[in-house]
Parts: sequence; structure tokens; C-alpha cells
Amino acid sequence: MTPEQVEKYRFDSFDVTKVWFHGDAPLRPVGRMVLNRNPKNYFAEVEQAAFSPGNLVPGIAPSPDKMLQGRIFSYPDTHRHRLGPNYHLLPVNSTKGVQVGNYQRDGFMRCDDNAGGGPNYYPNSFGGPAPRPEVAQPPFTVSGQAARQRYSHPNDDFVQPRDLYRKVMTDEDRTHLIENIVNHLAGAKRRIQLRQTALFYKADSEYGSRVAQGLGLDVEEVERLAGMTQEKRVKATAE
Repeated sequence: MTPEQVEKYRFDSFDVTKVWFHGDAPLRPVGRMVLNRNPKNYFAEVEQAAFSPGNLVPGIAPSPDKMLQGRIFSYPDTHRHRLGPNYHLLPVNSTKGVQVGNYQRDGFMRCDDNAGGGPNYYPNSFGGPAPRPEVAQPPFTVSGQAARQRYSHPNDDFVQPRDLYRKVMTDEDRTHLIENIVNHLAGAKRRIQLRQTALFYKADSEYGSRVAQGLGLDVEEVERLAGMTQEKRVKATAE
């Protein structure tokens, strides 16, 4: 989606609990990854692999998704702790077909010539690497005050579970779902059963009713609780 479409979309586009409907945002193939052999050495090619969502090619940039932004920071940090500061030089992680140009030097597990006798400062007059603004990530607009604020996007947290239950699952899938939920909730306290079943009812009345029946709850009481706010529902079921 374009930034303009994201701004007006019916869900918070970067809410990790939501999915973009393919009808609204069709998938666009951007490449192909071909797996044509098994690892020859499991440790060298699997245990030392260091994947990161921050490894992007020019033309593709990360979105403001909070989960993605956190992973862009945390993945390389974890790799440095697990594999060392030069994990990106290990054969399984090194660039293919292009030489990385930077001023990172030294550190244990340095497995190349450590940039030889070249300078480790910029700018310099020795032809060292220089920034390439033409491949920089495109900017995105942010606004408002940076602070802890109450979530205000008018999300409907029950639309997607409702569509999953009604449109995606088969009758057999629904039966298995109900049975699994009932088996796991059976040992919970009744007030917890009521609160949770009310949420299932808000997603779909049949869904909530079947769970309530499986737990031996009063369906009319579950329906009444489903019409309350979260705060009132907690008070109504408090022991």
C-alpha cells in the first residue's frame, strides 16, 4: 500500500495483531529464493547463519512497523553477542557478488585482510568508501509528540477473528477449534471462562455459544457480558 492508503486504511496498518487483506493489498513478487542443496556442514552453514530484516537491497526499505523496527535493532545485536563483531564476514553471511565498503576494523574473528593499510577515517584522500545517498532509505513522515500515549486508532479487534471463523475455517476446523478451547479452558475458574467466552461471542455468536455450551455456561449470560466494556465485564464477573 502507498503511504496515503496506509493513513486511511480501516485498521492500523502496522498493528502486529492484524493482517492486510490480499484483496486490498495484493502480494507483489519481488524475487525468488532458490534452495538447491542441503548444507554440507551444519555448524558452518546453519548454526552460524545470521539472518536479519535489516539486510535490505536498494529499493526496499523497512516500514514503521514497531515490531520490525525493534527486530532491525535487536537481530544484529544478538548476532554480535552470539557470533562476534565480525559475524558478517563469515562465508555463510558475507555478501555475494559485491564487496562491502566501510571503515569497520579489528575485532576478534576478523577473517579477511582487515582493509589492509587503508585509512579507517572519512573523509580521506585515498579513495576510501564514501556515502551513496542515491541508495539511502526513503524518508517517511512522522508527526505528533513522542510519548507514551493511549492507543487511539479505531481498530475493530473482532473483524479478523470473525472472518477467520466464518470464511476461512471449514466445519471440521471449527469443531476442532471449539474442542481444543473447551479442553484447555475447562480447568480455569468460572469467571475467567465467562470473560474469555464473551470475547469469542463478540467475534461470532455461534463461536461463543458453542464454547459456552462445551463449558456448561449460560449462553444468555455470555451474550450479556459480550455487550459490556472490558472494565464492566471484569466487575460483573469478579468474585
